Amino acid sequence: MTLYQWFVFFLMVQIIHFLGTWKLYEAAGRKRWEAAVPIYNSIVLMKIIGRPTWWTLLLFIPIINLIMFPVIWVETLKSFGKRTSLDTFLGIVTFGFYIYYVNYTQPLNYEADRSLHPENKTGDTISSLLFAIIVATLVHTYVLQPYTIPSSSLEKSLLVGDFLFVSKMNYGARVPMTAVALPMVHDSIPLLKVKSYLSWPQLPYFRLPSFEKIKNNDIVVFNWPRDTLFNMYIAADKRYDKPIDKKTNYVKRCVGIAGDSLQIKNGIVFINGKELMLPERAKPQYSYKVALDGKTPIDFEYLLKDMNVTDGAGFTSDLKDTLYVRALTFAGAERLKNVPGITAVIREIKKGPEDGIFPDFQDGKPSIANNWSCDNFGPIYIPEAGKTVALNKESLPFYKIIINEYEGNSLKVVGNDIYINDKIATTYTFKQDYYWMMGDNRHNSLDARYFGYTPEDHIVGKPVFIWMSWDTNGKGFGKIRWERLFTTVGGDGQPQSYFKFFLIALAAFFVGEYFWKKRKERNVKV
Repeated sequence: MTLYQWFVFFLMVQIIHFLGTWKLYEAAGRKRWEAAVPIYNSIVLMKIIGRPTWWTLLLFIPIINLIMFPVIWVETLKSFGKRTSLDTFLGIVTFGFYIYYVNYTQPLNYEADRSLHPENKTGDTISSLLFAIIVATLVHTYVLQPYTIPSSSLEKSLLVGDFLFVSKMNYGARVPMTAVALPMVHDSIPLLKVKSYLSWPQLPYFRLPSFEKIKNNDIVVFNWPRDTLFNMYIAADKRYDKPIDKKTNYVKRCVGIAGDSLQIKNGIVFINGKELMLPERAKPQYSYKVALDGKTPIDFEYLLKDMNVTDGAGFTSDLKDTLYVRALTFAGAERLKNVPGITAVIREIKKGPEDGIFPDFQDGKPSIANNWSCDNFGPIYIPEAGKTVALNKESLPFYKIIINEYEGNSLKVVGNDIYINDKIATTYTFKQDYYWMMGDNRHNSLDARYFGYTPEDHIVGKPVFIWMSWDTNGKGFGKIRWERLFTTVGGDGQPQSYFKFFLIALAAFFVGEYFWKKRKERNVKV
């Protein structure tokens, strides 16, 4: 929905509210017109039902308002003596329109001094639960979101089984675009495996002010731009469009930001003509071919485990003289060279052309239009908001999806002419910034080399903290990676665990609470 459509919808809601409540306002000693003034009518209604004025704000926060509306309907009914279970049920299942029936057909006895405390234990439990859901949803949507690492594309920096807290505030919290959705779940309801949202209506994209901008080498959580499949792991013969904020969550390293020129030479990333210097914690990995003398016995299982190669040990060829390792760091490769029985360690460099490399994959049909591969790619320009590029048949494949899908224009090519919104175009000016996201595990990462640019409106947040790390291959308490508990994701140097400080703080809290209760008991006795 456009801003104009939302404005019309907002006015319709105000008219519906006025028609269904004006008599209630009068019965509560207010003026009839107060039920018709947008926002002000909500403030007055909070006074009528005896609730704090700041509740009005919750009515205008996406997702939160879906919880608040039923609460307000029930509170309004109770304020006019309709407090039975049937009244509550009818108020909710009719989406508040039961209030129309009360407003026009029932005697209106306003209870100005009604008790706001729950009348029974069930009501108290429901009230506490609703409050907890509202607070948790606010935190989850606008402050911190828990996230689990499911794949090894950022291996070494983030491991499979890491549980993260992702900050929404660093890059600016994105206001939910999907207006009707269950709180604190993503695209499906757990266990039921059905959609957790309605695709319509959609709010316009809006992001709150940020603390920082995305920089080269930042690890970023974002919505996978090319998520147009019902299941990303199963090939589909038809498109499945999802709202932006309900696309699959991805986490990668942002190697290129808006305005950069990016090129990959033999697996090494170059930004604006200079090699991208990765932080100390980043350890890029590549596939290696390990040549063996065929005579010396080598315990590869122990060796690779000792080297912390977690993304598969590879396999030995039929000739028993070659081992392929899928995810080996530069340091790991150097170590292997010194192992008796290994005659050579050679990094695999994929030469072009490689099918499926961006921008070849268009309209769901792969084609090879250049000589690029995942290790030799570019140069390309990463679009920046407000910047203009020339459009022709050679440049269009790079920006086609941006123009047509990410920025919502109609696009067609007739002969040698490019039409945007039914007008011939020789240039295009970008509406938002774009980013280039890649995994450190260079040969085992579905990243920008395949799906292309990530738009700014797809950015979710910045991983800041690992609170738990679980190794499924471990045994007993060995499943917990203790050294990774309560470690930061970014920063200089190697990660340091703050778990012991957390335990100390937790112990201090309980000890302090114990003595505080004891002191309170002594004061009561006196």
